[in-house]
Amino acid sequence: MVVPRGPVLALDSASLYYRSFYALPEKMTAPDGRPHNAIRGFLTTVARLVDLHSPETVVACWDNDWRPAWRVDLIESYKSHRVADADVAGSVPSPEAEPESLGPQAEAIADLLDALGIPRWGFDGYEADDVLGSVAAQEERPVVVVSGDRDLVQLIDQTTSLQLTVNGGMEKWPVLDPAAAAERFGVPPGRYLDVAVLRGDPSDGLPGVAGIGAKTAVALVTAFGDLDDVLAAAGRPSVERPMTPRLAQALIGNADLVRRARTVTSVVRDLPLPGPVPAIPASPADPDRLAGLAAQWGVGRQLVDLQASLRRQTDEE
Repeated sequence: MVVPRGPVLALDSASLYYRSFYALPEKMTAPDGRPHNAIRGFLTTVARLVDLHSPETVVACWDNDWRPAWRVDLIESYKSHRVADADVAGSVPSPEAEPESLGPQAEAIADLLDALGIPRWGFDGYEADDVLGSVAAQEERPVVVVSGDRDLVQLIDQTTSLQLTVNGGMEKWPVLDPAAAAERFGVPPGRYLDVAVLRGDPSDGLPGVAGIGAKTAVALVTAFGDLDDVLAAAGRPSVERPMTPRLAQALIGNADLVRRARTVTSVVRDLPLPGPVPAIPASPADPDRLAGLAAQWGVGRQLVDLQASLRRQTDEE
């Protein structure tokens, strides 16, 4: 009997460790007194995801650049609200604001993943979303993407599903295939980005078109097609419902902006990945380093649980 291979489990690493940081109290500390809540939560979450999806392999996608210059050049406001005010000495903005205790934990998570032998892929000038998109596009195996970023709905197709880390525990995190995504958002996954661009996204600093909210955006995309089709409808002499003269003028006046926003929010899918994601390692890549990190950060139990989950997958192959 042929046993079906498990999927590639592609993790939006920052999304998961940020979620863990805010879900667990900072009073959870390592032996040296530093908070380790993000590390504990991240390791526990990955273990549970491995148990849930029984993947053949796991890849941690990394934000080498959370606000790439090429995206900012297209839309200056892209993620601008996440940039601290310019320092007193000049006009250069500070790095993305994050809690002081999270940075060291993110570095520790990177070290732990490397010691475990779980591939951690990132590319200079690109976000984790782009790495996730490239994994989904280039893998021949089914892919399960795990992230809190709804823009990744654009990746959903017959071989790629998205588990959204919405509010609540993992049992409430939906796993979206094309049908589930269309039911949840009102349009097929391939049209989700058009809706998002029209309505805007304050969390990413994307303005959208004034007067177009989620319902109107869905109605326009459903009636006319993709963003180019909607803009073409706005430019026709006779306005067709659900377009109105006011919306048509707003779209015409913002056509260049929304086209640039579409480029900004479109996930890159052709990054030069090292190849197919390697199989789950049967043993840690660096056992001594892993033991040292476990002791330093006080996460020995969480690492034992994660290694047990990984080992179950290698034993089943």
